[in-house]
Amino acid sequence: MDSEKIIEVRSLTKKFKSLTAVNNLDLNVYKGDVFGFLGPNGAGKSTTIRMLLSLIKPNYGEINIFGKPLVQNRKEILRRIGAIVEKPDFYLYLSAYKNLEILARISGADTSKKKIMEMLELVGLAKRYNSKVKTFSHGMKQRLGIAQALLHDPELIILDEPTTGLDPQGMKEIRDLIRHLSIEKGKTVFLSSHILREVEIIATRMIIINKGTTLVEGTVEELLKSDFMQVTITVDDAEKAKSIIDLSGWQNSLKHIEKNDLLFELPTNEVADLNKHLVTNDIKVNALVPVRSLEDFFLKITEGDK
Repeated sequence: MDSEKIIEVRSLTKKFKSLTAVNNLDLNVYKGDVFGFLGPNGAGKSTTIRMLLSLIKPNYGEINIFGKPLVQNRKEILRRIGAIVEKPDFYLYLSAYKNLEILARISGADTSKKKIMEMLELVGLAKRYNSKVKTFSHGMKQRLGIAQALLHDPELIILDEPTTGLDPQGMKEIRDLIRHLSIEKGKTVFLSSHILREVEIIATRMIIINKGTTLVEGTVEELLKSDFMQVTITVDDAEKAKSIIDLSGWQNSLKHIEKNDLLFELPTNEVADLNKHLVTNDIKVNALVPVRSLEDFFLKITEGDK
């Protein structure tokens, strides 16, 4: 990750009459990040994105993008951003190619056939360039939307719920495309999503907000680390394993038994010792799986903020 800040938000606040949608929000996005923007419904994610894109004005606070204040440098900054907010709209009776040609002309981007076909190739739609958009699946329309956002070769890509309504294959296609844009093309990606598993897989850094304010921010790896963890240990003989655990120092760490799966909650640095203890006492350990996930962390953080 580069230390250069692409987005810097300080004390950002937006009120709609008596509702405070975003409340004193801080966040930092660095060059090269795939930045996961998470929060429950109504947390202020969409409002924040609209302020980043200058679609609505904050009541107060600062937004700096590419090291410059958004208010004074709006046109220059927006030229360097590609975005999808909600679902992309197209002329359904025109081809994918024609849609991108029209949109490129409107935005002042390169309208050459080479450039448009390059974008369609990037999102995996080159073979359907001449097909009418009305024949496209939801996932294909989402990918075409990303192609539209990339027409002017932006440095920062903001995606608001890009996998909403997609089947598992469509989600994988979008996930692979985001990875490609980050790793191969060097783009910075700001990704708002409610599908936590997707963010866990592809994000390098993330923030969780609730009630319009920051709860936690950091790398995904750091935030999912914990001094305590849950782990499921699959053994060949659960009854024998339990009798051994009952005579050990881990009897209070055993939380649940389901068939041959034993669920423990214990200090992270004791997991290896527990495994060794079971094996030493002739218990065959078939699997040891940490339960901790972004979903667990998200629920813990947001429920604790109620």
